[in-house]
Amino acid sequence: MAVVSIGNALEWYDWNSYVAFAVLLGPQFFPNGSSTTAVLETLAVFAVGFFFRPLGGALIGAFSDRHGRRAALTLSITLMAGGSLLIAVSPTYEQIGVLSAALLVLARAVQGISAGGEVTAMSTYVNEIAPPGHRGLYSSAIYISTTLGTLAATLLAVTLRTVLSPADLQSWGWRLPFALGALLGLYGWYLRRRVSETDVFDSAPDRAPHPTIEVLRRHPAATARVIGFTLGTTVVYYTFAVYLPTYAQHVHKIPVNSALWAAVFAQLVFVAVLPLLGALSDRYGRRPLLLVFGCGFTLLSPVLLGMVGASALSLFAVMSVALVLFGCCAASAPSAMLELFPTRVRSSGIGLPYSLTVAVFGGTAPYLIEYLSSHGLGHWYRWYVVLLCLISTVTFVLYRETKDVDLAEADR
Repeated sequence: MAVVSIGNALEWYDWNSYVAFAVLLGPQFFPNGSSTTAVLETLAVFAVGFFFRPLGGALIGAFSDRHGRRAALTLSITLMAGGSLLIAVSPTYEQIGVLSAALLVLARAVQGISAGGEVTAMSTYVNEIAPPGHRGLYSSAIYISTTLGTLAATLLAVTLRTVLSPADLQSWGWRLPFALGALLGLYGWYLRRRVSETDVFDSAPDRAPHPTIEVLRRHPAATARVIGFTLGTTVVYYTFAVYLPTYAQHVHKIPVNSALWAAVFAQLVFVAVLPLLGALSDRYGRRPLLLVFGCGFTLLSPVLLGMVGASALSLFAVMSVALVLFGCCAASAPSAMLELFPTRVRSSGIGLPYSLTVAVFGGTAPYLIEYLSSHGLGHWYRWYVVLLCLISTVTFVLYRETKDVDLAEADR
């Protein structure tokens, strides 16, 4: 599991480096207009990358169900590293005009396909190798490694802003995180080529010839549950875990380094509590923790977003509380969703519906909060979060506990 988790961390370092360096990327690819306009255009490309995630979830999910989890994991990290390399070597607007933005969109499209497949393949692999009664604990490794990758991107942003001058950052420093991501992706590819296939997949009685079509035809209720699970989860994650530091910089004028360090320490709190929450989901079930998450954010989202002020301490406090509460879902939802499907379509079962929901509601969250805030309507966003979390909470209430499902026995 450690080898696969390292690869996952490298994947999400690549994916989240884009938003960590969005302020620097804007002038390189969208130099016309104000700094706010450049950031909005850069975040629009961030959202475009998300709209390729359903394609990755469907294609790589089906690839995983037909050819194995190891093959899917290797494919996803190859695509992510390729996208990072393209950003690292892309000419700027000053050099080739609008073609630079087209290359940026292409790179994010490739990374979007990779991200959609990575979530699917990683979640399936971890749950299928977990010993009985420990799938929640093993699933906590998904968000631990994802957060460590995000943390690495954040720390690199802090480091580069400390050691490089603003002129160097604008000239060439912004390329460094993406060049490093390409090199680390190559290392992740080497590691993943050496992992073993899961016993659950190898012992499955058959393979689905068209996994995604079979999911839609034969498992519509489970597919709907995956969408319901994901609505509140994705908007919370991309609001509180990914974009809140940038939001605090633009709206509340928190200094860049102070905001980034607040995010670093909040993410460390999140990583520390995840294994405990995963173990709790194995002992008491997925449903209680999911309900804590859903009810908590339905009630507290306006309060938490309203507490972000002009100090880094307020940002740290809000992010820490939000991430611990989100951890109740992060440590239980992957297992809960995968336990709804048989092995022959397990990856595809979450691949398309999960990635599509993340694309529509998660990928657009940073852009939406920035856009509303720039028009003096930032308070509307709080109720948007509440609505999506309320829908997820209803889904959790209707969900029947699956923690005792034996994945291999269910196939037989």
